Amino acid sequence: MKVFEALALAQRRVPVADAEFLLAHVLGVTRGELQASRDDFVEWTDQEDFTALLERRVRGEPVAYLVGAWEFWSLPLKTTRDVLVPRPETELLVEWALEIVGAAHGRDSAGPALPKASRPWAAPTILDLGTGSGCIALALAKELPKAAITAVDASEAALAIARANGDLKLARVEFLHGSWYEPVAGRHFDLVVSNPPYVAERDPHLIELRHEPREALVGGWDGLAALSHIIAGAREHLSTDGWLLLEHGFTQGEAVRGLLADAGFVEVTTRKDLEGRERASGGRMPA
Repeated sequence: MKVFEALALAQRRVPVADAEFLLAHVLGVTRGELQASRDDFVEWTDQEDFTALLERRVRGEPVAYLVGAWEFWSLPLKTTRDVLVPRPETELLVEWALEIVGAAHGRDSAGPALPKASRPWAAPTILDLGTGSGCIALALAKELPKAAITAVDASEAALAIARANGDLKLARVEFLHGSWYEPVAGRHFDLVVSNPPYVAERDPHLIELRHEPREALVGGWDGLAALSHIIAGAREHLSTDGWLLLEHGFTQGEAVRGLLADAGFVEVTTRKDLEGRERASGGRMPA
C-alpha cells in the first residue's frame, strides 16, 4: 500500500489532518515530508501501527496523546494523558500578557490601549497557576528572556511533563509543586496568568474530553470554583498595578468579570477567540 492509499482509507474515518499527523508519526517524518512521499510504499508493520492508532483516534483519543507531542506558540511540547492538550484559544493569554508587559515598558502593542504600570517592568515577574504541560509559561519565557517566570501545578505527573518541556533551552522557568498559591506564599508578581479547570461538573461536553485529566477540566458544579479561588487570592500575590489574566468558558465571561470587579480589580475586560466567543478575562489590581 502506498502513502496516498493509506491516507485515502484513513480519511473515510477521521479528518484529513488527523490521518496525516498519525501516518507522519508512524513513518517518522513531518507532514510536509509525508506529502512529498505520497507514492512511497508503507511497510506492513507501519500499516499495522497506523491502523492501531486510527482505531484509538476513532474512539476519541486526542491526536496529541497518540503522537506524544503537540505544538503551542511554535513550541513542540511533550503531551501525555497527565496534561491537557494545548489549545489555540490559550494563546490568547500569551498574546495579552505580552501586550501588558509591552505597555509596562512603554512600547506600542497591537491590542487595545493599556494603562502603563507605575514602574517599568525591566524584568517582569510572572506566575502561571495550573501550568499543566507548561505551555503558557514556556511561551512567555520564549518571548520574554528577562522575565522571571514561576509555574505551579498540584499534579506531580503534570509537573514532570512541564519540566521535560522546559528543557527546550527555557530552563530558567521555576516549576513548583502545590495547590494554586500555596508554593509561592509571601511572594509577589507583576503578572499572574492561569488556564484553570472551568468546566461544570455535569457539562455534556465532558464526554468529548473523557481522555483528558478530569482534575484539570472540572471546576466544581458551576465551573467557577478554581476561578473564584484564584481571583480571591490574587491581591496577596500581585505587585502594585499587577495584572491577573484568566482563561474561562465562553459562557462565563460575565461571571468572571463580576468576580474580578468584586475583588477590587480595575480595567476589567474580556478577550474573544477567533470565533468571537468570550475566552479570557482579566484586570489590574490598583495600589
